[in-house]
Amino acid sequence: MSAVAMQSAPLSSRRKSCWLGTPEIYFRKTIDNSRLVKLEDPRRAREMKQFSFALCCLFLLVMGYALQHFRAIEYGYRIETLRSQRGDLTEMNRALRLEEASLRDPERIDVMARKLGMQSPQPGQVLRMDAATDAATPVMASVTPVAVVSAQ
Repeated sequence: MSAVAMQSAPLSSRRKSCWLGTPEIYFRKTIDNSRLVKLEDPRRAREMKQFSFALCCLFLLVMGYALQHFRAIEYGYRIETLRSQRGDLTEMNRALRLEEASLRDPERIDVMARKLGMQSPQPGQVLRMDAATDAATPVMASVTPVAVVSAQ
């Protein structure tokens, strides 16, 4: 038979099982290991202790590295938050200084005072407290008498 004829033939005709009618039977065999005694191997126990110790050291190193890494990331976020807050506060401070300067404008105060019916002070009516003192000269404390009036 040629190779082509072999390929076209059905597989069932080429292979025939030799176990056609024989069933497979499995028998259960119980194994009793209760009489076996495990011998301790001191070399293996030592190797297991060394391996456990090395594994614990490796675990601690990895956890220490992870802790430092995550704290560095957390501190980075905190720094960025604080920089943003500082920028916002700086902008707010600039706006408040600008508002303070506009509110302290003497012309604005004069216009508002005239609207309320106030007049300009007369000469000698205004005493500047901070202009009279010099930082180099000592200041003496003085006691002014206080009069107590009873309500009887």
